[in-house]
Amino acid sequence: MSNDFGAFVPGPRARRAPTGSGPLDGLTFAVKDLVDVAGVVTTAGNPDWARCQSPALTSAPVVERLLRAGATLVGKTITDELAFSLEGENHWYGTPVNPRAPDRLPGGSSSGSAVAVAAGLADLALGTDTGGSVRVPASFCGVHGWRPTHGRLPLDGIVPFAPSYDTVGLLAREAPVLQRAAQVLLGTAAAAPGRPRWLLASDAFALADPAAAAALRAALEDWGPVEEAALFDGAPVAFREAYVTLQGLEIARSLASFLARGPAFGPTLQPRFDGARSLEPAAGATWWAWRVATTAWLHRLLPPGTVALVPSAPSIAPRRFLRDGAAGAFYDAALTLGAIAGHAGLPVVSVPLATLEGCPLGLSLVAGPGEDERLLALAAGQAVRAPAGR
Repeated sequence: MSNDFGAFVPGPRARRAPTGSGPLDGLTFAVKDLVDVAGVVTTAGNPDWARCQSPALTSAPVVERLLRAGATLVGKTITDELAFSLEGENHWYGTPVNPRAPDRLPGGSSSGSAVAVAAGLADLALGTDTGGSVRVPASFCGVHGWRPTHGRLPLDGIVPFAPSYDTVGLLAREAPVLQRAAQVLLGTAAAAPGRPRWLLASDAFALADPAAAAALRAALEDWGPVEEAALFDGAPVAFREAYVTLQGLEIARSLASFLARGPAFGPTLQPRFDGARSLEPAAGATWWAWRVATTAWLHRLLPPGTVALVPSAPSIAPRRFLRDGAAGAFYDAALTLGAIAGHAGLPVVSVPLATLEGCPLGLSLVAGPGEDERLLALAAGQAVRAPAGR
């Protein structure tokens, strides 16, 4: 195992000193290699993509905000190729080692960012989240992760994937640090947590491994009143099918010129890109109408002050490089869970709530649009307590 757990992009580290002073003085951060840092080629985890790029002329606004607030950049981190995975593997640049479970996957696609934070190599890390790419690695590596309300943070200087689902998020070991850095990115004041109405998404918990679901439920016993509710409106399969179709069509459009060159992808990723390119555009209209209706349903279900509780991933991290029927089942369930926030553009904070077989398990706090500050305050306050022994 390398001393950096394989978290960082091979080669010289991209390091940058703070450009200002503020609430992040003394903290360090890492940046997923989908996010531009001035003077550095953004490889997006794929050598063919990297060969087409020039060094970035400017850093992404989210990078600049952290630097201006006093944080120090310590490197760019490994990502799954162009973000098209939740496992955390990279065929070309290496798969980061999960510090909390070295024989298991780190989760992706913000794999290196989660590993850098979990290993103490950075206090914070920027990631991206389209279908769970912050939430899943946060869960597998036992750290906190924030996916913002869609549109609240700029995506300038970030490789596009599926733009109507894409967000740039943040990972941190400690919830108060996550909150402080997120407020810098948002440019807003912290909110009071208040007393939320907790809704346990029973249909989402049903998608999780039974032992994982039981461990999360047990950890919720001291949270006060928790109501049971259904988020999938009776159709979890539709959530996944809509996501796979709409995301795939957007991938094919946003990366069309690159895909037309016939780039090489790793063996797990090649079929996914081929599948996205084979989708019929006509299928998008039906699923887009479904998405509009489902977004309205979820917004009604989550008025201000209401927070849904959803497993961040369907299980503890799978074994490294596992390729069997269980791998496909994991991916389908993880996409379905991630699609709840994705379809409706909802904010999520994943908290490391429990452990199973010595491995971390994350719980996602999901709220209505624009409730980011409240979720961050809940995660940082007394309402959410990390499991004993963390």
